[in-house]
Amino acid sequence: MTTLPEYKYRGARAMILLHERYLTEFVAVWKKAKASGIKLPQTDDSDYQSLDHLLHHLFRAARGYMTWCCEMLGLPDPQIDAAPTPEGAAREADDYLTHLLDKWRTPLADIEEEKFYPGYKSRWGMDYSIDSILEHAVMHPLRHIFQLEELLRNHP
Repeated sequence: MTTLPEYKYRGARAMILLHERYLTEFVAVWKKAKASGIKLPQTDDSDYQSLDHLLHHLFRAARGYMTWCCEMLGLPDPQIDAAPTPEGAAREADDYLTHLLDKWRTPLADIEEEKFYPGYKSRWGMDYSIDSILEHAVMHPLRHIFQLEELLRNHP
């Protein structure tokens, strides 16, 4: 596991490290899926039009979770570059992942635990605390790892 600086709230530190672990694992599983030639099931959801769209979706969401946390806490913008387009996501995956994870590492380090619990309106209209959005950010790549592994298992 990667080391991080001390955090005032160690629960946030744990979520940052878990997010790093599972987003990295997602990219590795995504590469296997891409190499295998599997196709995602048909859907009207634009995030699932292709594996490239799915990778873009994960990167865009991860960027959004941290920028939202910083915005809600009145912190400076974490300066995370926009996610690569679906057309460029595969080519830029490794570099963008490194950039994204680096930018996730420190913005929340000096925030006291009690600031993680008030609720805020998310960009999609639901109320979340900072703590719960970090848990959501950890689960998001896990859900898609599971999805891709199931498709890989059933792929000839």
